[in-house]
Amino acid sequence: MDPFESKKTKKPSKRHQPRGLTIIFEDDDILVVDKMSGLLSMSNAKTRDRTAYFALNNYVRKGNPKSRKRIYIVHRLDRDTSGVLVFAKSEKNKRYLQEEWKNFTKKYYAVIHGNLAEKEGVLSSYLAENVVHKMYSTEDQKVGKLAKTGYKVLQESKRFSLVEIDLLTGRKNQIRVHFADIDCPVAGDKVYGDSARGIKRLTLHAGSINIKHPGTKQRMTFEAKIPSYFQHLLNK
Repeated sequence: MDPFESKKTKKPSKRHQPRGLTIIFEDDDILVVDKMSGLLSMSNAKTRDRTAYFALNNYVRKGNPKSRKRIYIVHRLDRDTSGVLVFAKSEKNKRYLQEEWKNFTKKYYAVIHGNLAEKEGVLSSYLAENVVHKMYSTEDQKVGKLAKTGYKVLQESKRFSLVEIDLLTGRKNQIRVHFADIDCPVAGDKVYGDSARGIKRLTLHAGSINIKHPGTKQRMTFEAKIPSYFQHLLNK
């Protein structure tokens, strides 16, 4: 399948789509969305209401602040990472999804600087966090936690490469750290890479996730089309 073409899936008709989010799937148990880059998954010390969590709580309550309906955070994406984000509609379903999370398959896409000698492989290191909450690789197993990132090069240009990434572990910022470690940082990464002029956003996208539905226990795959900006950057 062309990575820039999404699988044709019938999406539920919704009158009021939350800003910055596209609903991929919804039923009584879960809510799956495609989050745009620049939107927080949940609140932090500076931002309370401009988040995916806040917008989707309003959405399920249909504008009724007294409604008891709410969503539950299962996982999160960084503010500048776009793509598939899963929420639960009950505490029970949240616990189930989080307990099973390591058994689910997550696929990401990124545009990285440069070209890789090995077109397919696994990046591995122990990741730790410093006092300013920035992740780094270490050889000390007592300090860091093992992180493994599988990758495959899909396209190359003179300056950039599009890579498909299998998230084999779920450490904070592991994709960004691992590619920065090999001097091929994710394009647009101002924290771990080179904030090159003219790159409008972090080019990291959660393209798909395969989970076991908390209600039916059936396997389901949800996909979010790779942003067209990724191809634009490759073609520059």
